[in-house]
Amino acid sequence: MQFAELNGVTLHYQVIGATGEKPVLVFSNSLGTDFRIWRDVIMQFAGTYAIVAYDKRGHGLSDVGATPYVMDDHVGDLAALLDHLRVTNAIVCGLSVGGLIAQGLAVSRPDLVRALILCDTGHKIGNDTLWNDRIAAVEENGIESLAEGILERWFSAAYRKPGNPDFSGYRNMLVRTPAAGYAGTSAAIRDTDFTAQVPTITVPTLCVVGDEDGATPPALVQELASLIPNATCEVIEGAGHLPCIEQPDKLVEVMSAFLSRIPANGTSHG
Repeated sequence: MQFAELNGVTLHYQVIGATGEKPVLVFSNSLGTDFRIWRDVIMQFAGTYAIVAYDKRGHGLSDVGATPYVMDDHVGDLAALLDHLRVTNAIVCGLSVGGLIAQGLAVSRPDLVRALILCDTGHKIGNDTLWNDRIAAVEENGIESLAEGILERWFSAAYRKPGNPDFSGYRNMLVRTPAAGYAGTSAAIRDTDFTAQVPTITVPTLCVVGDEDGATPPALVQELASLIPNATCEVIEGAGHLPCIEQPDKLVEVMSAFLSRIPANGTSHG
């Protein structure tokens, strides 16, 4: 395991195959998860790309720190981690709030981003009422009280079938997320609206969404793609909010086609 103290918190991260000769692929995960959600995707890119995956503050093995958060906290943490690793011009793949973090990084630190893969995310996700109600419920009764509704938005009906041990495992990941980290990140999502900023993004961008996503549905992701110059959007069938879990092979196929069009030079990793 690898840890770094950055911006006053300890972040848990993993670097796989870090060499100066390979492009760097960075993964940022969703609310209520840690970087293990990317395992089946990372395994297929390891060797071709240097991989950086990390737990954002309040999640996984990273510190919770002071809450509530603002999106600049999460964006600043990823920027600090990449600076710490001496990574520039990375391909950043973010899911849900991880996609918001990726958008924020591309806007504030364009030197760190050469391309974006925005999975199941939007320029603005939800509204104040949704997030305030969720924060209140988590603070009063814990994540467990909301788990069933969240999991219905995360996964397709087929994946939620009884007896699926993987589904049970990801439920455990959700409910074991620190409540303060979950609520703090919910506040950051609530207060984030990148509608005016994303049209300034000029790097190659792929938007991806599961056709059964109940959290950031296809229409929202397609709207995000329409706001980013020359962005493309792909819908993955048979997946909800987390195609990296439900349909990793299809996600890798879509990502690989996009990555094949990005020049191989220009990425460094110290």
